[in-house]
Amino acid sequence: MNPDRLFIPVILAGGKGERFWPLSRSHHPKQFLSLDGSGRSLLQNTAERLLTVSQDWQTLWVVTAAPIAAGVRSQLPELRATQVLAEPEGRDTAPAVAWTTLEIVRQVGETAIVGCFPADHWIGDVAAFQRTLAAAITLAQQEAAIVTLGIPAVYPATGYGYIEQGEFLGTYQSLPAYRVQRFTEKPDQATATTFLASRQRQADGTETCPYTWNSGMFIFQAGVMLAEFRRHAPDLLAALEQAGLDAYPNLPKISLDYAVMEKTDRACIIPAQFDWDDLGDWNAIARLPANPRDRAENLTLANHLGLDAHRNIVFAQDAQEVIATLGVDDLVIVRVDKVTLVVHRERTQDIKALLKQLHDRSEFKDLL
Repeated sequence: MNPDRLFIPVILAGGKGERFWPLSRSHHPKQFLSLDGSGRSLLQNTAERLLTVSQDWQTLWVVTAAPIAAGVRSQLPELRATQVLAEPEGRDTAPAVAWTTLEIVRQVGETAIVGCFPADHWIGDVAAFQRTLAAAITLAQQEAAIVTLGIPAVYPATGYGYIEQGEFLGTYQSLPAYRVQRFTEKPDQATATTFLASRQRQADGTETCPYTWNSGMFIFQAGVMLAEFRRHAPDLLAALEQAGLDAYPNLPKISLDYAVMEKTDRACIIPAQFDWDDLGDWNAIARLPANPRDRAENLTLANHLGLDAHRNIVFAQDAQEVIATLGVDDLVIVRVDKVTLVVHRERTQDIKALLKQLHDRSEFKDLL
């Protein structure tokens, strides 16, 4: 394949997925789980979705954490060993993207188009994802842009970052593209509500919102991304160029958004044309259409007996176990091995805080 037209999708698969504990563990993190009823893990579904665009296992890469690299290879046996990059320790997305891009440039060249995609997303319409990604690749090629895919905001979420659209750039593969005006990290409720209230009426009578959720998906030409790292995060890139993996203990823990995207003038956005969810915690699986509900709107991924119990999420790993609920609403109840988790649905973001207590109790460390 001509390197000028080569698209290399990179799956970012180093996260721990702690908010899916106790199903997600350090040795078997969220990206290895099947949460949508498909029988395939989030990582496998992500790879399959990207292969519809790259059409070749030889161009698919994964960057992950060293302790779970063997698990990645087991889940994706078609990958060559050189296509699984194992970070010695997690330092957030900026080092992961910088190191991976350096390796791609070394093996392929600066003109390759790279796409970075988290391993834990759910996407409902793969054909629409293909069309959106094709538009992003065209924009990255033609304009030397770093393209992010924005998710149309449907409610004032405080758990997502937001992107404000700026100048309209035209259409690519029939989809509109814009310059990025600004990134906003996770806002408070009032700010998020203000963002969604800023809808604008178009000439055809439709309304559009200039704010989208930040999906964490980025498409760029490899040489362009390295140039922006040299401009905005030169110490990080220089350390990786000089020392490779040995640089990791001294690298800052910093996201690509902070290191590059909030500073570069090459950031562009294409609003996504597909259903999306980032599957951030147990509440997310209740949003997946394939997962079953009973008459009381309980999500039932277990043998569940419920009486006067509503809107609960009930999960058991062992199909022979039974979970019974009586007079309780809006709970997440998870039974895995020797652990039972009961948490209110409004507190699932705090599961990380609970795990910190387990870290401090030596008798519970095998449960992490």
